[in-house]
Amino acid sequence: MALADPTNVPAFSLSLAAEGGLFLISFWKPLVFLPFVCAWGWVISNVYDKHAARFFLPRENWNLAHLCAGLVAVLGGFGLPLMLNLEGAAGFIVGLLLTIVILAADIAAYAWAVKRDDRVPEQFKIGFNIGARMAASKAAKQAAKSAAAVRLAIRGSDKAIIPAPAQETPEFELRIAAEELYLKAMTNRASQLDFNPTGKDNSYAASVIVDGVRTSLSTLPAQQAVKVMDFWRAAGKMEIADRRKKQVRDIVVEQGTVKRTVRMTSVGIQGGMRLSMLFDPVAAVLRKPEELGLLDSQMAELKRVVDDPKMGVVLVAGLPDGGRTTVLYTLLGMHDAYTGQVTTAEMEPQAPLEGIKANSFEEMAEGSDFSTMVRSILRRDPNALGVAECPDANTAKEVAKAEGERVRLYLCMKAEDSMKAVEQYFQLVGDNALAAKHLRGVIAHRLVRKLCSNCRAPVQPTPDLLKKLGVPEGKSAQLFRKGGQVIIKNKQETCPVCSGGGYLGQEGVFEVYQFGDEERAALEQANFTGLKAAIRKKQLPGLGDAARAKVIRGSTSVDEMTRVFAPAAAAKPAQPAQAAAASAKPA
Repeated sequence: MALADPTNVPAFSLSLAAEGGLFLISFWKPLVFLPFVCAWGWVISNVYDKHAARFFLPRENWNLAHLCAGLVAVLGGFGLPLMLNLEGAAGFIVGLLLTIVILAADIAAYAWAVKRDDRVPEQFKIGFNIGARMAASKAAKQAAKSAAAVRLAIRGSDKAIIPAPAQETPEFELRIAAEELYLKAMTNRASQLDFNPTGKDNSYAASVIVDGVRTSLSTLPAQQAVKVMDFWRAAGKMEIADRRKKQVRDIVVEQGTVKRTVRMTSVGIQGGMRLSMLFDPVAAVLRKPEELGLLDSQMAELKRVVDDPKMGVVLVAGLPDGGRTTVLYTLLGMHDAYTGQVTTAEMEPQAPLEGIKANSFEEMAEGSDFSTMVRSILRRDPNALGVAECPDANTAKEVAKAEGERVRLYLCMKAEDSMKAVEQYFQLVGDNALAAKHLRGVIAHRLVRKLCSNCRAPVQPTPDLLKKLGVPEGKSAQLFRKGGQVIIKNKQETCPVCSGGGYLGQEGVFEVYQFGDEERAALEQANFTGLKAAIRKKQLPGLGDAARAKVIRGSTSVDEMTRVFAPAAAAKPAQPAQAAAASAKPA
């Protein structure tokens, strides 16, 4: 572009250098750009770079992307007005706005990517909800004025916030003690906090469940433990004086901007009272089919079972408190609740299901019987019914006698695997022909802990181990074990993602079998050996096969597979990750 006559350019936008060169931009214009570029650079170097290093994100790639974005912002800010032939104030404003937009987009892109990265815990994700943050900050300051050491906002069952007691009072000390136990549970990523009498020394044990495994938290004198339990029970508006009756209430606990629903169950047991606090109970039982952990061949078989036009009975087998409710809810969700009637029969519904009617068993009602409730529901001609419990033979018989061509029945059984579930079902029904008449399939599962992808440690497997895992001879596989520690700035520190546990979450290992003609022929004769042989011909993975596949994929470890399938684990399962106290009977 030809330069204008220097004599016609205003003095404030053009000056002559000593050598006779020309300055074609006002000296103050770059100074206006400088604060925005410096602010962007500070965020990238002091916040994002350290954040990426802490959680082992692709730091170098992100830094290169940030540098490119900064270069584009600067060149675009100065170059676009020239390309568009914009002069004066208009060109300057367009260039400045373009620079700001590009730099802001770069900052937002990292926050958006981090929000969807499983390696970054929820509390460390980056957000820009300034209004909510300001409101939370204001609320926090107000709370600090009333009670400097109170860290939680507790909303009772009536949704009202429970005020903090005055400092230097017994009530204040009690609240601090109750909050400390809750905060310890959150630090450990617990799904449940329980208070149980130890049966000795007149004491109570506070324990948590983390990824399905119970861990001791602390031991409390009975007097202190009862006071802490009564604090939480009072928050839920329970009858404090009645320590034997089963009571269930929901409260909400807020820690900063994080809100959690806590389902509390209080019941009298031998030696005293038990209180269970289940965190976010609805989220704990709601899963999409693809989130359960099924292998591809198992997912295809599951869809065949659900879509079977012959309807009939499907058994859902699992260990006590091992995720049967989650599997049942997922199966019911695969049916269209708007074109057909889908319902449940449960001791205590765990979560609301869209379009699905939940029927709760009133245990204390006169003449109540679970099998009677199941029979009553079947008389209403549902298209699909999920029976969450099989507490007695009468319930199994009612399911077996249902019109199998008209209704799909899912019956939950407490069994180690699919074959034991089928045998148990036949024993409860007591009539082999009746039990076999409408039995269409079985689904069994166990839960395994998933390795934390941030700290899992690679191991070199021996040829013998690879053979046991089913890896073909001559091929190798990269296995992993739990870690718990990471290297940050050449120092070994506790993994911030899994809090040092080495595992993060759970998923299922499954076996799914639809019963065809050959399987049904064996069922009609109660020939369980023949049933096993017919199932083997399908060449579908069983529980052990699914577990080995997950070890080879690196999603879990050999140690975890051994723990889950050890005989002691099946005989004495971990305490519940979902409603341990809900099934307890009063002493």
